[in-house]
Amino acid sequence: MDSLTQIVLGAAVGEVVLGRKVGNKAMLYGAIAGTIPDLDVLASHFTDTVSALAIHRGFTHSILFSVLFAPVFGWIVSRYERYKEFKGWSWLFFWAFVTHPILDAFTTWGTQLFWPLDLRLAFKTIFVIDPLYTLPFLVFLILTMFQNKTSKKRRIYNLVGLTLSSSYLVFTIIAKGIAYHRFESALQLQGIDYKQIDTRPSPLNTILWSANVETEDSYLLGTYSFFDTQPIGFETYPKNHELLGDLIANEHVQRMIAISEGWYTIQKADDALYYNDLRFGLLTMEPQSQAFVFKYLIEEGTDGSVRFIEQEKTSRDGRQLMSDLWKRIQGN
Repeated sequence: MDSLTQIVLGAAVGEVVLGRKVGNKAMLYGAIAGTIPDLDVLASHFTDTVSALAIHRGFTHSILFSVLFAPVFGWIVSRYERYKEFKGWSWLFFWAFVTHPILDAFTTWGTQLFWPLDLRLAFKTIFVIDPLYTLPFLVFLILTMFQNKTSKKRRIYNLVGLTLSSSYLVFTIIAKGIAYHRFESALQLQGIDYKQIDTRPSPLNTILWSANVETEDSYLLGTYSFFDTQPIGFETYPKNHELLGDLIANEHVQRMIAISEGWYTIQKADDALYYNDLRFGLLTMEPQSQAFVFKYLIEEGTDGSVRFIEQEKTSRDGRQLMSDLWKRIQGN
C-alpha cells in the first residue's frame, strides 16, 4: 500500500500495543515502523531494474525480518525513551513491521511474507491507493490522538478505525469473488477457451475490476463495473513471446518473466523490443493501446547482457487514466 496508509496502520497498531503507557509516542513509533519495510525501494539506486524488482517487497516484508529486527529497534528506543521496557517496544515494532506486509499481500504486487521461500502472496483485492480504506482509518486515528492516553474513548476510536479498515478488506475479497464470477460467465457465454484468469481492482476503487485471460497464443483484457448493463467485452493482445528469440534463455529475461508471473507480451516497434507487464494494466482505456503501466525497453549489450529500462510515465498519463476510469466505473 502507499506510504500514508502504512503510516496510519503502523500508528494504529502502535497505539494498540503501547498507547496506554506512552500515549501518542506509541503512534509516532508505530508510524515510523510502518514505513521501514518500504526502504527496500532504495535498492533501485544501487542495482539493475530486474534485481530491484526482485528485492522489492522481499526480505524487509517478511516475518523473518520482523522477528530479527523488532528487538533491535526495540532496544534502541528503550535506551533513550523514558519508558524503558525493552519487551514493550519490541512488540510495538514487531506488530507494526508484520502488519505492513500482511496488508501489502492484498495488493496486485503482493509480498514475500514467508521469505526466503520463493512464494509471493498477492490476493489482488485492493489497489495500492484506496481512499475508502485509508480516509476513514485516518479520521479515527486523528480522533484517537486528541484523547487522553488512559481515556476509554481513545481505545474505542482506534478500535473503530481498525475494524472499519479490516471490514473493508473483507469486502474487497467478496467483491473480487463476484467480479471473477462475472468474467468467468462472460467467457463461457462467448465460448472462449482459456487457461487461467487473473483479476484485480482498478486504481482507487473496488467497483471497476480488470481481468487478464490467458489463451493459447494471446491474452484477453477485459473490464467489469458493478454498474454495467451490457455484456463484458474482451480485447485481444498477442503474446508475441517468440520475438524474444534466443533472449528467452537469458537469466535477466527469465527473472523478469518470473517476477511478472508469466503475464507479459512482447512488442516490437522501431526495431526495438518492449516487455509489457500485464499485471497492472494500461494507462488508458483506448482500444488496442500499448500504453501499459509497466513497459520496459529490452536493451541488449554487445557482451550479450540484457537490461530492462522502464519507460517513463507522465502526469498527463495519470490524468488521462483517471478520466477514463471515472467514465468506465459508471457502467458500459
